[in-house]
Formats: sequence, C-alpha cells, structure tokens
Amino acid sequence: MKDIIKKIAFAVLLCVSVFLSPALSLLMGIIMALTFGNPFPAISKKASKIALQISVVGLGFGMNLYESLAAGKEGMLYTIVSVIGVMCIGVLLGKLMKVNSKSAYLISTGTAICGGSAIAAVGPVIEADDNQMSMSLATIFILNAVALFIFPPIGQALGLSQEQFGVWAAIAIHDTSSVVGAGSAYGEEALKIATTVKLTRALWIIPLALVSSLIFRAKGRKVSIPWFIVLFVVAMILNTFIQIPSQITGGLVFAARKLLCMTLFLIGGGLSLASIKKVGAKPLALGILLWFLISAATLAVVMWL
Repeated sequence: MKDIIKKIAFAVLLCVSVFLSPALSLLMGIIMALTFGNPFPAISKKASKIALQISVVGLGFGMNLYESLAAGKEGMLYTIVSVIGVMCIGVLLGKLMKVNSKSAYLISTGTAICGGSAIAAVGPVIEADDNQMSMSLATIFILNAVALFIFPPIGQALGLSQEQFGVWAAIAIHDTSSVVGAGSAYGEEALKIATTVKLTRALWIIPLALVSSLIFRAKGRKVSIPWFIVLFVVAMILNTFIQIPSQITGGLVFAARKLLCMTLFLIGGGLSLASIKKVGAKPLALGILLWFLISAATLAVVMWL
C-alpha cells in the first residue's frame, strides 16, 4: 500500500511541477527524494535526460539565429578561456588535494563544460569506474541545485543586466538544465543568452573526449555526440528563415518551458542520501573550490570588463 501511495504522490507532484517555477520544481523534487524517496529512480533518470533535450530543442523555436550568433560570439572568448582554464586548474587542485586523478578529471570536466552530460560522455572514455562516476555526478548535482537557487538573487542584488547574467550563468553553472532554469528565472533575454552560450560550451564535449582518450590511453571508445544541440540550431534556423505562425512557435516554447519544470523535478528526485555519502569530503571540496573560482572570476569579468 505504501508503494502505491508513493507512486501516486510522485505522479501528482510531477503534474504540479508544471505550474511552478524552475527553482521550486527542483526543490520539490529534492524534498520528495530525501523524505519519501523516488519510486521510479531508473525511469526518472532516463526520462529527465530525454525531456531536457526535448525542452532545449523547443526553446530554439523562440530564438533568432542572428541574435543568437551575436550572443554566442560575445561569449566565445569566455568559453575558450574558461574551459581550458578550469580543466588545468581542476586537475592541478586535484593533485594538491590528493583526489583520485579520474575523479578530479571528471569533476573538472563537469565544471568546465556541461555538468552531468560531460561526465557521462567522458567517463567511459577514460575508463572511470562506477564509484568515480557516481561521486563526480553527485558532486556536480549538489552544486547545480545550489546554483539554481542562489544565482538569480545574487544577479539581482548586484544589478546585473540580462546579458551579463546570461553569460555568467552559462559559464559558472554546470548542467544545461540549471543554466536554462536560472536564465528563465532571471528574464527572457538572460534565458536566450545563457542557453546559447551554454550550448556552445557543450560542443566541447567532443574534442575533450577525444583528447581524454589520448591522455588516458583508452582506445576503442565511442564519443557521444550531443545531437540535441544540432536540433536546437535547426529550430533556430527554422524560426529565423521560415515564417512559422507565432501561435505555433509560441506554443512550442511554452510547452518546452513547462517540460523543463517537470525535468527539474525529475532531476531533483534523483538525489538520495546514499549519493551524498558517496561524494566524500575531498571530491566535494574540490568541486566547491573549483566552482567558486570560476563563478567569482566570471562574475568579475562580466561586471568590470
């Protein structure tokens, strides 16, 4: 009977998340996971990944290609410097803090590019074991949850413009879901810039995975191509050059945002006390320190340069 009640409660809360903000949806998922537990952990994990990709593609129908290229060009230098810088600093700090080399590399990868997606792509390439993968993913997940809640208030307190916040969120927040969620909470323009810059960063998964295979000498591993990024660009092109009725594009963007809220609920529901314990002190400390450095440095750049 208890299992049935949990499943019903999960379904009801998932439906309710559609009417909440991204941050509240994530919080509700976390509370549910840590109190009652997630009755569908495997399904939630798979569904959240697919739903995130669909929602990102849907958001592409609300963006203009020329404006997005301008935003992407603006954030390109930030992207190049931050990706290379975070990887180098993360690996170095990992050695100084005596964190397992593969765990440190995965945490650096997740911080530098796009969180869990980057870790999932690079992990098999460097032959990381399940424990190293789970520790790295849990570290990134915890910091993502924190970022989604604190970034919009910090941006408002500092008086960041929509453009400034969009670039900051895209560089300093790990997962695409949290970047989109934070951008959506801050404003329409921030959402567009954050999503575009973040997806530009996500493209680094491919070259980094190839380089990683050489560094760790792991041959015969396939690199996962983020096809949803290609579809996101296609959606922007269609919205820019084809006169699609605004009712259709507006409906697609509206549905994508609602799906994003459900996705964040599912992601929050994936947290567990066991995953938190697996993180351990040193990997978590490395993740926090690396995240603080990139957040502070990026914030300084967008505010004063």
